[in-house]
Amino acid sequence: MAAGMKIAIIDDEQDMRQSISQWLSLSGFDTETFANAEEALKVVGQDWPGAVISDIRMPGMDGMALLRRLMSVDSGLPVIMITGHGDVPMAVEAMRMGAFDFLEKPFNPDRMTELAKKAATNRRLTLDNRALRRELGDGSGIMKKLVGTSEVMQRLREDILDLGQADGHVLIDGETGTGKTLVAHALHAVGAKPGRKFVLLSCGAWSEDQMARRLFGPMDEGGQLPAVEEARGGTLVLEDIEALPIALQGRLLTWMNELGTPPESRVVAISNLQQQGKTCEDMLRPDLYFRLAAMKITLPPLRTRGEDILTLFTRYADQYADEYGCDAPEVTAQEAAQLLQAPWPGNIRQLINVAERAVLQNRRGTGSIASLLMADSDASTPAMTTEGKPLKEYVEAFERMLIDNTMRRHKGSITAVMDELCLPRRTLNEKMAKYGLSRSDYL
Repeated sequence: MAAGMKIAIIDDEQDMRQSISQWLSLSGFDTETFANAEEALKVVGQDWPGAVISDIRMPGMDGMALLRRLMSVDSGLPVIMITGHGDVPMAVEAMRMGAFDFLEKPFNPDRMTELAKKAATNRRLTLDNRALRRELGDGSGIMKKLVGTSEVMQRLREDILDLGQADGHVLIDGETGTGKTLVAHALHAVGAKPGRKFVLLSCGAWSEDQMARRLFGPMDEGGQLPAVEEARGGTLVLEDIEALPIALQGRLLTWMNELGTPPESRVVAISNLQQQGKTCEDMLRPDLYFRLAAMKITLPPLRTRGEDILTLFTRYADQYADEYGCDAPEVTAQEAAQLLQAPWPGNIRQLINVAERAVLQNRRGTGSIASLLMADSDASTPAMTTEGKPLKEYVEAFERMLIDNTMRRHKGSITAVMDELCLPRRTLNEKMAKYGLSRSDYL
């Protein structure tokens, strides 16, 4: 872990700087030395790719002042303080301020190397997590498909990042059509095994005997590996885990227990029981359920995602308009309110279907979004929810959709958007900032 990581060494004594640098270089670190804090601050900043070792007592800006500055720039930067005899109270105060650890002179060089390695490991994890968080925020890769700025979606992306980096098995549940399989892909993509095998198997698609062979073998097809072998070292995703026969649940638990700690392979189980009045816990052996549910993600239903509904509808309507070679329907304020109020029992899957039919209707010049929502409802499901929302929510969701649609249509031309929406530049900039819209996304 030390290899490739930098250590900034700050000490006003040249001999001390050089001896620390030489020792850590032999341990595989890339070192950079500074004679004072001011010089170091010109180089060591946010996302510095390593750790810092600094003396506390230095002329000019001392180590404590340097620590304060570094913590204000990047609170996740590991800083190891070197203290003289009798400076232990000062070192304790440094730890309270955020220092990673301290070394008391005269210190054992091996102890310094040990601390540097721990600090480098800590820093690597911090920087990796930041890079992944930026990926989530930028919407690159598979995360681009997890559309939405609602609080529940932001929390979902954070959960995916956190659990993706963990080693344990995961249980994903939620209503039908919420995107559970997509989340399983995302967990694999941001996890420690992204380049390894991703194997998906539906537990409800086969008889017990067929499922046993497909999961554990032997396989009928020559040369084909059973799922547990094919996924070795990677991720095994089991959809409809509640449909797995009880005998096979026992075999699965035994196999999981043999994977070691941390497990060689990760199991991601997907449950679809939330709408049927039962829970996954009711259908699984307790020991298997608690093994899987130690890490759990519950996907939010579409009706709780607010303005994400309009964002998703517009996104899919545009895709289908391109596919069918026609214009996407323009959503009126009344239709936006209807989309926001719909209960969406089929969640995103239902919304995609409505968006496609709305495009086809628009091509023919007939129909309305309200009629599509009514057609999707049944006697037990109202076409609209009875839960009201504040008028401000409807207005803001519609306003965001209008700006988003207009920006995409004009490919990020601020002038064209200002003209169409009759907005001054400052107002448009303020509203785009408020709704998390960036011109670069439309260029």
